[in-house]
Amino acid sequence: MSKVFYGCTGSDANDTQVKLVWYFNNVLGRPEKKKIIARLRGYHGVTVMAAGLTGLPGLHANFDLPLPMIRHTTAPHRLWEAEPGMSDEAFAQKLADDLERLILAEGPETVAAFIAEPIQGAGGVLVPPAGYFEKVQAVLRRYDVLLIADEVITGFGRLGEWFGSDVFGMEPDLITVAKGLTSGYVPLSACIVSEKVWRVLVEGGAETGPFGHGYTYSSHPLAAAVALTNLDLIENEGLVAQAAERGTFLHERLHAEFADHPLVGEVRGQALIGALEFVAERSPAKAFEPALKVAARITRRCLELGVITRALPAADAIAFAPPFVISEDEIEEMVVTVRRAVDEIAAELRSEGTFA
Repeated sequence: MSKVFYGCTGSDANDTQVKLVWYFNNVLGRPEKKKIIARLRGYHGVTVMAAGLTGLPGLHANFDLPLPMIRHTTAPHRLWEAEPGMSDEAFAQKLADDLERLILAEGPETVAAFIAEPIQGAGGVLVPPAGYFEKVQAVLRRYDVLLIADEVITGFGRLGEWFGSDVFGMEPDLITVAKGLTSGYVPLSACIVSEKVWRVLVEGGAETGPFGHGYTYSSHPLAAAVALTNLDLIENEGLVAQAAERGTFLHERLHAEFADHPLVGEVRGQALIGALEFVAERSPAKAFEPALKVAARITRRCLELGVITRALPAADAIAFAPPFVISEDEIEEMVVTVRRAVDEIAAELRSEGTFA
């Protein structure tokens, strides 16, 4: 990676990434290479371009989105997308094949970039199968498609390493960061640009003048000072290693309490991000009717019991993303309280006749 372009939010940063990709291909004399492929259940923001890249229907309905140059491919959602008994290797290959088929159907000469979160956050905390990004990147290289890593959630330590790209062996051309950069205390986002892309931008600037893009608050000195202070704290207090350690304990406790729970179809996540997905039947998995709003009911009961969690959109799942400084005692309290809430809602569903 070579240069950094600053913004205010992950949404505006992903809009900037698309403009960088388009500019890149225009300079190279490839004006038709403009389509961006994202993934179903991906989350990339709520501005016009970013909301279209987001693969959640609620962000498209009544907004005339996505824009016509956006496409979506399969999410790495094992519970619903993998065949029973499918290995990680086979599932990763299926997902890479789905992407390749889409690129070929659209025409490789029209596809500019693929944007992906290392772990899909708002879409369900979806962890890719082993080997996924290796296979996907082979497809991208085959058709000269850039890779944008959306690290708004995973950047700066949440997965127990500084970047999710390191965890999953991604080699992105562009990286989007935001939340962890300042820990949310002051708005700041950034597009991290590879030397490969930067050199083309420089060549384009020689012909057309400076890259014509920027925000009033780009590189605001207050935000930059907060970011430096925040990153010093994360580094000096060893919070990335602590996130890994606390994350291991979190997932041990989640699996101990929920792996065999009749209401839970899947426990997933990595380090300090996790999720539970709730199902009407476990084997084979059967979803609840959306109108029952099972995850929302569990979230509401958790709040009544003193734990803040989040019902994720487009799925009956709740997420865990505690601060890096959480203690093991607090994790224990959190998991035990959520278990109580899940048990109580399961009992309610049985009494309603909607859960066996």
